[in-house]
Amino acid sequence: MTERYLEDLESRIDEAVEEELFNKWRDFADGRFTGEIFYPLRAKAAPPKIVWPKVSINEAFHDPEKMLLHQYRRSSEFLASGDGSLMCVRANYGTSILASLFGVKLFMMDEKLDTLPTSWPLEGGSDAIERIVKAGVPDVRQALGAKGLEIGRRFVEIARKYPKIAKHVHIYHLDLQGPMDICEVVRGSEVFYDLVDKPDLIKAFLNVITEAYIRLMKEWDAIIAPRGNYAVHWEMLHRGHVMLRDDSAMNLSPAMYEEFVKPFDQRVFDAFGGGAIHFCGRCDHYIESMSAMRGLYAVNMSQPHLNDVEKVLRSTVDKGISVLALPRSAAEAALARGRDLKGLVHSLPD
Repeated sequence: MTERYLEDLESRIDEAVEEELFNKWRDFADGRFTGEIFYPLRAKAAPPKIVWPKVSINEAFHDPEKMLLHQYRRSSEFLASGDGSLMCVRANYGTSILASLFGVKLFMMDEKLDTLPTSWPLEGGSDAIERIVKAGVPDVRQALGAKGLEIGRRFVEIARKYPKIAKHVHIYHLDLQGPMDICEVVRGSEVFYDLVDKPDLIKAFLNVITEAYIRLMKEWDAIIAPRGNYAVHWEMLHRGHVMLRDDSAMNLSPAMYEEFVKPFDQRVFDAFGGGAIHFCGRCDHYIESMSAMRGLYAVNMSQPHLNDVEKVLRSTVDKGISVLALPRSAAEAALARGRDLKGLVHSLPD
C-alpha cells in the first residue's frame, strides 16, 4: 500500500538540498550559527507527483501500514513546502508507551479529534505501585513497547529499499516521556500526595521506570543505530541521543525536582550520551538546577508565556544550551529587550 508513496518521496529528495539543510542544523546544534534567530529553509521545494491520502492518528494506531503512511506523509509535506524542518519518522503510539508496560488501560480519543491516545491511571492505588516495585522491571517487548519496536523494524526495511530515504529521513525514538511523567501517568494525580506521604515508594517506582526506559531504548537502538553524537526529534536536531519530557515537574518545588526528577533523568542521560529536555508549563523555578545536568544540550519550552523567559535564557543560552522551537514572538521580544541570543535559539512562527 505504501510503496507508490515511498517511491514518490524517494524521487523528490534532492540530496544536495538535504545535506545543506542538515549542515545548517548541525552548525546550530554545535553553536556555530552566527545569526540572531535560527530558522532554516530548504533551498527549493519539491511538490508531490501524486496525491498522498490523509491518515488519522486512530487509523495509524491500529494499522501498521497506515502508521507508515501517516509518518512519511509529513516528510512529503516538508519537501512540498520547502520547510526547514528535518524529515523524520517515529512509531507514533502516544505518551503511554512506557506506561503500558505496567498495565495501564489505554483511552483512545474520538476519531474526529485526530489526536494521540492517553491512558487511565492504574487501579489499586499505592498498593498497585507496591506490587509493581516487587515485581521489578517488566519485559519491555510487550504491549505498546512491542508495537513500537515492530514499526522500528519496518522503518529499517524501508531504508534498505530506498537509499535517499535511508539517509535523509531520520528515525527518531519512541515517546517514552521521562521517569517522573510516567510515574504520574501510571499512578495518577494522587502521586503528588505520595511524594510527601510515601517518598520511598515513589523513588523505588522511579527506579523501576528508569531501568525500563533504559532497557526499551537499548532495544530500540539495537534496531535503529544512533547516528553519531546527534539525534533528530520533532524535526529538529540536537546533540546527544534522547529527548526527555518533564511536564510533571511544573507541579513540583525546586527541592522536589532535585529529589524526584533530576537524578532519574540524569541516569537516562548518562546511559545515552545526553540529549534534550521538553517541558510544558512553568519551568523557571527549577531551570537553573536542570541546566547543571551532565549532557543537557538543548531544551524545548512549549509555553514561554507562563515563564520568566529571561531567567530561562540565563540558564540555557548563557550556558551554551540551545533552545528549540521557541515561539517567534518570544524570541523577537527578547531581541527587542536587547537580549543576546548567542545564536542558540531556534524559533518557529507562532
